[in-house]
Amino acid sequence: MSGSEPPPARVEPAPKRVGPGELFLAFTRLTLHSFGGAMFWSRRMFVERLQWLTEQEFAELLSVAQVLPGAPGVNMAVLIGYRLASFAGAAASLAGFIAAPCVVLFLLATVHARFGELSVMRNALAGMSVVAVGLIIAMAARMSRVLQGRAVAWLFAALAFAGAGLMRWPLFLVLAVLAPFAIAAAWKSRL
Repeated sequence: MSGSEPPPARVEPAPKRVGPGELFLAFTRLTLHSFGGAMFWSRRMFVERLQWLTEQEFAELLSVAQVLPGAPGVNMAVLIGYRLASFAGAAASLAGFIAAPCVVLFLLATVHARFGELSVMRNALAGMSVVAVGLIIAMAARMSRVLQGRAVAWLFAALAFAGAGLMRWPLFLVLAVLAPFAIAAAWKSRL
């Protein structure tokens, strides 16, 4: 091969096709056992168990879901559904993501309205919040594998944490400043 020939184009694998019914059932199962950590469990389900997404695809979708307005879990359901089965998949994923939790939430709200002042109920809620934080930390640790060996990505992660987490600047401002530079760096590294 001569030095003047361009390198071969990188071929991206075609996304897996999954039916809307499968997506609805997968997201319903996900939300029925993911109390306090839907993002952690969605990574485990769609990357590890079902292998519908790669680690890299999940990380990319999660980053988009986190910066869009609205609940990241809902955003993630729509993005995964659309990625795997277009508009019908997005609708099915969203329906599966919200249907069962709405029923459970209604039942829990009814119980809380009746027994919420009891110390046992308050202690249970405090314990669940600790578990939710642990799940978030576990997911972040697992997803950090995607960034291994990518110093620039770690730099942007650290800058975003410093701006939003430590300096308490508005997330929108941090994203508005960092996103163009992160996109340019990612685009440049893929050339």
